[in-house]
Amino acid sequence: MSLIKTRTKPVFKLNQPDDSYKFLPAPAPCGEYPYRLKQVAVNQHPSKMAFHVVGDTGGIKSPAFQRLIADEMAKQCLKNAETEEKPAFMYHLGDIVYHFGESDQYERQFFTPYKNYPQPIYAIAGNHDSDVNLAAAHPYKSLYAFNNVFCGNEPRPVPFGDNKDRKSGIQPNIYWTLQTPLANIIGLHSNVPKFGVITDDQKAWFTEELRNAALEKADKAIIVCIHHAPYSADINHGSSLPMITFMEESFKAAGVRPDIVLSGHVHNYQRFSKTYDDDAVVPFIVCGGGGFDELHSLAKLDDPMFSEESSLFDQVELKRSCVMQHGFLKMQVEKKSTGLQISGDYYAIPHEGLNEGQDAPLFEHFEFDLKR
Repeated sequence: MSLIKTRTKPVFKLNQPDDSYKFLPAPAPCGEYPYRLKQVAVNQHPSKMAFHVVGDTGGIKSPAFQRLIADEMAKQCLKNAETEEKPAFMYHLGDIVYHFGESDQYERQFFTPYKNYPQPIYAIAGNHDSDVNLAAAHPYKSLYAFNNVFCGNEPRPVPFGDNKDRKSGIQPNIYWTLQTPLANIIGLHSNVPKFGVITDDQKAWFTEELRNAALEKADKAIIVCIHHAPYSADINHGSSLPMITFMEESFKAAGVRPDIVLSGHVHNYQRFSKTYDDDAVVPFIVCGGGGFDELHSLAKLDDPMFSEESSLFDQVELKRSCVMQHGFLKMQVEKKSTGLQISGDYYAIPHEGLNEGQDAPLFEHFEFDLKR
């Protein structure tokens, strides 16, 4: 009996048009440089922190999975309400609403599905959140709605949606750092084009934030979040050469690598490990199956539209993937006597949904110790 070969490398999707013309200028920052926000840790265990990670949650044609994902994460918060396992917040990896970042889409694609989620929700914007519908009845600028929901100097009423008591978040900018007791989480903005664009000023900021986070690396993990996935083996996007180049140039300039990179954009779950020449290993995780009805499978090994033949992939390995199922990630950072440890549990929802009373099944658990 012949063994079925499975894909173990990322891919580039070949012959893709250049759509960098879709780049849109960003709004001015709400807060002061260097755009940091301290997480308020209420009743949080001093040596263990859990939080949810999800991306690409917006639902238009089939919103049932979006609501189910939101309900399952809320359920985990309530079940672990009095324990150290309780997620302290949710971090959204972008594409909150489709297909454009219109304010009239937030009620049904975000406010309603997440109305019962009991913890703070932080976010970076995806390409759809950043895009502008030129046919909209009322013209608006890129990220107008996102800024009103997530950013500001202080909580203020959101000017759209049905809940008039809803308050905005206080993120200082569209790229920013969330400072938590056990991790510095650096969130980036990769704009509208299919493979992402990072401006020079953001790149300089990112380099400095990596250096700043390294000053606390004995006590805190360094986590980087970006919407466009640097590495992927899917059929819709594949890997992003601009994001790979941006990441590696920034790591080299800073002299610092993060402990893990989280991204969305691709509508599935993939966990890659990249081994560097000094034997350091950085996981790159795609977590973009948060609710949008279109899911992405992996490219077949013999598909001529894709190639894994690149020296950029020589030290990158696909460890695990979950395709054609929606899901979310629960991350944990723990300070042990031996040092810091990062672990993750990915929960995947069967395509037929869940039976009454059934919890989201665990697809995989991973953990690794941070070398300091």
